[in-house]
Amino acid sequence: MEFFSSLDSYDTIIDVRSPSEFAEDHVPGAINCPVLSDEERVRVGTIYKQVNAFEAKKIGAALVAKNIAEHLEAQFLDRPRNWKPLIYCWRGGNRSGAMAHILSQIGWHVQKLDGGYKKYRGEVNRALTAWPSRFTFQVVCGMTGSGKTRLLQMLESVGAQVLDLEKLAAHRGSVLGGLPSESQPSQKAFESHIWQLLRGFNPAQPVFVESESKKVGNLRVPEALMQKMRESSCLSVLLPHAQRVQLLMEDYAHFVCAPTSLASKLDCLTHLHGHEKIGRWKQMVSDGQMAVLVDELLVHHYDPSYLRSIERNFVQFHKAQTVEIGDISVESFRSAALSLHGTTCLSE
Repeated sequence: MEFFSSLDSYDTIIDVRSPSEFAEDHVPGAINCPVLSDEERVRVGTIYKQVNAFEAKKIGAALVAKNIAEHLEAQFLDRPRNWKPLIYCWRGGNRSGAMAHILSQIGWHVQKLDGGYKKYRGEVNRALTAWPSRFTFQVVCGMTGSGKTRLLQMLESVGAQVLDLEKLAAHRGSVLGGLPSESQPSQKAFESHIWQLLRGFNPAQPVFVESESKKVGNLRVPEALMQKMRESSCLSVLLPHAQRVQLLMEDYAHFVCAPTSLASKLDCLTHLHGHEKIGRWKQMVSDGQMAVLVDELLVHHYDPSYLRSIERNFVQFHKAQTVEIGDISVESFRSAALSLHGTTCLSE
């Protein structure tokens, strides 16, 4: 834990890698001040390979100096004398060393992250292997449309510890679960998000998490976390069928507004239901019969799939605590969340 806690002792964490490296993943809370842009890295690397190291270093040094000067003027001139930044690059080498040297010469107490981002990733991998066993998870189960995500959101709002993997993955978990206005993060960034939440949780209090499969969209749930979830106590959320249809109509309103995108998604289910049924469902989309389609998808696809998988994958589901929610009003979910959070607090 020493490595992770030390990150919190700095005023600013500066990632000097290129924008594409930063976009793939970075230390949570870091700002990107690249000493070489993506294009400049390619340029310097090409000179290194095609000419020689000396010429590459000359060009690289000029670019690095120019970029650091721009960052200094744009972002750091207002920092006080006691400002304490942490700087890192890929391995803690030349790029972070150049920025650290200039800022330290000004008089700031600068620290360079030894081992750089590569060390950070190693520590995250080790943590995601070791940490899940420290926590007590309450796995929120329930058929599609039963309001698991809304319950998690409400649990978080009343002060419970919540690991919302679908939120972190920017995906609702099913074949239709992609978000229209948000792409999924990289696998590494997804793991960083999980790590950041776990490091802030209290192991003495339960963590609520949804009964996800091994993949959320294109992203894999870390193996040790998945194993711990599947061994953990379960909650079974029950919502009346008509309310489930209404909830899904609200949550997937983007398909109502853009029905052609839904029709193309249905093709992914052809191998399970055949061309005739998929054709009939597509006709429902064309005819605007969205509520009828949602009802059929629940009855013929999602509910049978859920029943086949839940007891097989979550070994304590057979003794799950039932959470009955009468409707999809905010008040109903808040009441359920307060009851669950109050119960878990009392049981500590």
